[in-house]
Formats: sequence, C-alpha cells, structure tokens
Amino acid sequence: MTMAIPEDRDARHTLPTTSEELNTLQGIHYEMPSDLDAFYRMYARPQLRYAATVLGDMKAAQSVVRRLYNHLALNWAVVLLQDGGPEAYAWRVLKMRVELHLRMTVGPAADGRSTTPAGTARTTAVHDAVRATLENMRTQLAAIESPLGLYTAIAALPERQFDVIILQYVLGYPCKQAASIMGIDPATARTHRRLARKRIATKLGIDLGDDEEKE
Repeated sequence: MTMAIPEDRDARHTLPTTSEELNTLQGIHYEMPSDLDAFYRMYARPQLRYAATVLGDMKAAQSVVRRLYNHLALNWAVVLLQDGGPEAYAWRVLKMRVELHLRMTVGPAADGRSTTPAGTARTTAVHDAVRATLENMRTQLAAIESPLGLYTAIAALPERQFDVIILQYVLGYPCKQAASIMGIDPATARTHRRLARKRIATKLGIDLGDDEEKE
C-alpha cells in the first residue's frame, strides 16, 4: 500500500514515503492497515512541519516522522486502545522522538564538554514563533521596543502552550485542526492559546486584550 502525501505547493514539507520504504527501516515486513494509511494522509504533513520547525532540519524531521510511522504500523492495534486515541498517542511519540533526536545530536561546547539541549531545543522554533506572533498580534505588540522580550516569553511557555503557538501562529493551522493534530479538544487548545497569550502579556508587561481569534 502506498503512503504518499498528496501534492503540496510547499515541496519542503512533503514526505514521499511508501510502505516498502518504511519496511526497510528495521528490516521487518508488515502490512499497512487501511485506517493507518488514512491517519498518515491526514497527520503526517503537519507532524513533519512541526518536527522541521523545532529541529530546524528537514532531513532530520523526515527521519523522525518515518520512524514514528514505522512504530505506529508495528503497534497499530495497541495504539488504537491508548488513552486519548491514536492522535494523542502519535503526538506524544512524535514529541519524544524529536527530543531524542535533539539529545543524540548534541555537540561539544567550546570547553570540550557536551552541551545540553535544554537551552537550544526550541531555538529555531522560537525564532519562527516570535515572527509569527508579531504578525498575528501586530497592533497589540506595537508598543514593545524589542522582540527580545517576546523571544524570552515564548521560550518559557509550558510545553502544550508552546505547541499550540507553533501549530497555530507559525504553521497556520486553525484551532480545530491544531487540536486534532495534538489529540486534544478544541476547547483545550483554545485554553492553551489563551493562557499562552496571558503569560506573554505578563512577561512583557502589556495588555494583549481578549483572545478573539476566529475559529
């Protein structure tokens, strides 16, 4: 069964993967369930875009997502029984694999010691989030003198709030779709977005107003 993402104008975010290619990752043969194939077609591209944003490396993101679907294919019957459904489970595994990749690619610091990924894991994504947030809240943020404070505020967001900001403001997914990608309710995604805006406003000492974004 072929698992190829439909054509997209943004060729950087395509993942031309077949079930045969997935089979070669671990040398294990398996049949791709039809419902997993549908799941792949719906979620692989946004998962890839998220991973590429956080990792700052498309090839690494493609590798992470291929391994994610290799894992899902080999464990699909069990995945369907997980709390929150396959969407929430896949999102958790994606996040773990992104973090694992970051830890495995840590380079030596100037003093010869290994650098820790904690301070750098979000660097690329935060830069993108700052630009997107400035664009989305241009009027409210007009008073700030430098985007440095916004950078610090976004970098300090809790994980779920950060993910919602990336999915909605950086990657442009509406709230309902962002929630589906993460495997959470749209109301929960809206809450994360509202709390993120509140944290950012508090850090910057400004009033961002009500979160009146249209869904």
